Amino acid sequence: MKRGALDPVVQESTPAIIARKIRDAIARGDFAPGIQLGEAELAKELGVSRGPLREAMQRLTQEGLLVSYRNRGLFVVSMDQDDFRDIYLARSAVEAAAINRVVSTDPEGNAAKLMEAVREMENAAATPNGEAITEADMHFHALLVELAGSPRLKKMHDTLLTETQMCLNALKSTYETADKRISEHRGIAEAISRGDSDLAEKLMAEHMDDALMRLIPE
Repeated sequence: MKRGALDPVVQESTPAIIARKIRDAIARGDFAPGIQLGEAELAKELGVSRGPLREAMQRLTQEGLLVSYRNRGLFVVSMDQDDFRDIYLARSAVEAAAINRVVSTDPEGNAAKLMEAVREMENAAATPNGEAITEADMHFHALLVELAGSPRLKKMHDTLLTETQMCLNALKSTYETADKRISEHRGIAEAISRGDSDLAEKLMAEHMDDALMRLIPE
């Protein structure tokens, strides 16, 4: 067997699992912005003790997804349009760094994996603003950063994608067809495949600007 053919198994701690579950619930909109999260109710629903739950909620507070008010408790963060703009600005910086990394390591192989996410989008093209194509869209960006192989970039990006999903829950996209949405992602993957990081970064910046404009028309 070829050495290094298998990735090592990563054991998640209980607080990390709890944090991921709450993060996913926030992204889905199960916990709306501004809602208070009760410790006792969450512990019962998740079937965990309060110790690891508190550690998980502290992690989410550090990420900025929860906010603590003295003598009141923990609440899901609320965001306005300035926050939405800042989220896309931060995503652009993180994903530009990821592009440089994937181009410098294995551009063709990484691009091939990204094209699989593009095909997921094509399979969901019948509903241009639907849940399936949005999930495939998010998968493309998550995969791009994952392929960069930087745990810190991924950690930052995971939070940014959760915040992006909160934006999408609050303000719906306005794609009449899926063609432009798909072609933007395909163009980025093709530029990476050719090893052209400058073009890939340019296309990513244009894609971010277009996505934000559709969420928050000027």
